[in-house]
Amino acid sequence: MGDVGVNYYLDANDDQLKEELSQLPITFFCIHGNHEERSYNISTYEEKQWRGGLVFYEEEYPNLLFAEDGEIYDFDGKKAIVIGGAYSVDKFYRLRNGLPWFDSEQPDQRTKSIVEAKLDKESWEVDIVLTHTGPLKYLPTDEFLSSIDQGTVDQSTEIWLDELEEKISYKQWFFGHFHTDRLDGDIVILFNEIMELN
Repeated sequence: MGDVGVNYYLDANDDQLKEELSQLPITFFCIHGNHEERSYNISTYEEKQWRGGLVFYEEEYPNLLFAEDGEIYDFDGKKAIVIGGAYSVDKFYRLRNGLPWFDSEQPDQRTKSIVEAKLDKESWEVDIVLTHTGPLKYLPTDEFLSSIDQGTVDQSTEIWLDELEEKISYKQWFFGHFHTDRLDGDIVILFNEIMELN
């Protein structure tokens, strides 16, 4: 659900983790988080079709697939749209300490237009929505870091997702970002847990 950890340092640290993940006999379908560079900004990534949508991948690590925002993927007959990105509440800490931060962390207006156009084509009906952060109304405010002044947090992505959520007909919405698990109902927040799509 984002913050995969393999496109953060953009150096040998990432390669080591990719190498470890590539040894596992599964396919990783990854959503863009706010602690990694977008795959289309990294020259080693290529595009290919996968389950009806475009994904980014590197030839060396064919089981690590990164979803493209606005693409709709077919999971055993279920349509799932992907929307990555979020604001980093640790942005200034990272900048102050020489850690990576990416100005592409949130969906820009072009990405939002692509997502909305794709939903228009689907008459705003999908089975599953996969995002990194979630609609504003569903955020787990009890998990917010007390050390962060929430007045400084850019919630424009969450506000936009709120607007989308009002229009989309869906069965389940999954997101991550908040380092907690909430598994009840149509809105599911994942961090450590693994769920089968059903």
